[in-house]
Amino acid sequence: MQTKPSLSDYVQLHFIVLIWGFTAILGKLLEPLDSSAVVLFRTLLAVLGMGVVLLARRQSIRVAPQDRWRLLATGGVIALHWVAFFLAARVANVSVCLAGMATSSLWASVLEPLILRRRVRTVEVILGAVVLAGLYMIFRFEFDKGAGLALAVFSALLSSLFTIINSRFTQRLDAYVISFYEMAGASIGAFLLWLGIRAADAAQGGTAVQYVPESLSQWGWLLVLSLVCTVYAYTVGVRLLRKFSPYMAILTVNLEPVYGILLAVLIFGNSERMTAGFYLGTVVILVAVLAYPMLNHRLSRPVTTKSAEVINGNG
Repeated sequence: MQTKPSLSDYVQLHFIVLIWGFTAILGKLLEPLDSSAVVLFRTLLAVLGMGVVLLARRQSIRVAPQDRWRLLATGGVIALHWVAFFLAARVANVSVCLAGMATSSLWASVLEPLILRRRVRTVEVILGAVVLAGLYMIFRFEFDKGAGLALAVFSALLSSLFTIINSRFTQRLDAYVISFYEMAGASIGAFLLWLGIRAADAAQGGTAVQYVPESLSQWGWLLVLSLVCTVYAYTVGVRLLRKFSPYMAILTVNLEPVYGILLAVLIFGNSERMTAGFYLGTVVILVAVLAYPMLNHRLSRPVTTKSAEVINGNG
């Protein structure tokens, strides 16, 4: 059963969203290391980090066989999400990648009723339409970055999917155990993607892309990505799903573009400055997702206690 989140929980949630806003920047800093390689080495280092934490806590990693396979499979979804995420930042740029990720609440409004078996809410359908309008505005003014935007939207769909799945796991399993198995599954998934992409690249004659880190700076950024953005932030994020519903957690993650775009402009300068239409579309998306709590409170008052429990993953 979920407990009411405290002020500390809200602060932690926003802090890890700030960290996640920095991950797209790290992906750019790791160029020319291929996106699949970034995810592969990120997850391998994260598994080692999680293992050290579990040993220090003297914590058992035993879970039911069916849960183990489900966790590993969820890790595979996470690997695909991260590869698409980093690739979007490179095909377009960090700002477009993060704007596309802001659609995660739209996907949550579609996937939650299907997975958690709750009714579709009118307010979520309306806000979903507004988010689509914002995406259209971005695509209209940044047509040349359409491929990167599409990858980011696909990544957002996968992000919503595994967040909702984890909301069920976190009610029964420890956050560190969940994270360990999912990072192990992500490592396997990333390795398969790495092999496939590398083979396809070799068949086309090869490119200047790297498939193994070759410098100390790359290893340094990978350590930050794996230990801070994954071992710490991902585990805390999973644990907080005990306090927040999946939709509320995903909604807060939609602040990631605000933090990330500001950081990207500060770090990369002119390459991250976009047209006025891009920023207008991004603002439309953010206004829609941030308006959700107020509109939901006003329009969904008749929702029963039983319905609220289903939303929070207890049904």
